[in-house]
Amino acid sequence: MNGTKTIIEYLTSVPAWYLATCDGDQPHVRPFSFAAEQDGHIWFCTATTKDVYRELQANPKFELSAWKPGNGWVVLRGCANLTDRASADVRRAGFDHMIGLGECYDGPDDETLTFFTVDEPEAWICDIDGSWNPVDMQRACDRA
Repeated sequence: MNGTKTIIEYLTSVPAWYLATCDGDQPHVRPFSFAAEQDGHIWFCTATTKDVYRELQANPKFELSAWKPGNGWVVLRGCANLTDRASADVRRAGFDHMIGLGECYDGPDDETLTFFTVDEPEAWICDIDGSWNPVDMQRACDRA
């Protein structure tokens, strides 16, 4: 399994995971729960009206982490690429997911609903024993 699929499988197997950004020198962490694959890249969904989007515009570096009981946790870091090139299928899946969370949008093409991917991704599967096992993300991105 390639690195992108490994990370997506991990993120979509838990109810929520946490994405961290910075606003100046203040870190901000919030729950996320949508991740999808398109063209070998991981896509995330948010809204242009949210603080997280504004923070990623100002400083695209982010890190996320998710814990899966019995499997340790995952760490993914990189730079947000806010150029929204999500396919119709990813947009529909993201829209349906966000509506399921209670958010309101006019449809998958609502101009406030936006999708972003990660440039220069680095990822690890970590365990309580202190091991950080790298996930080969570059190879998956190079093929896309």
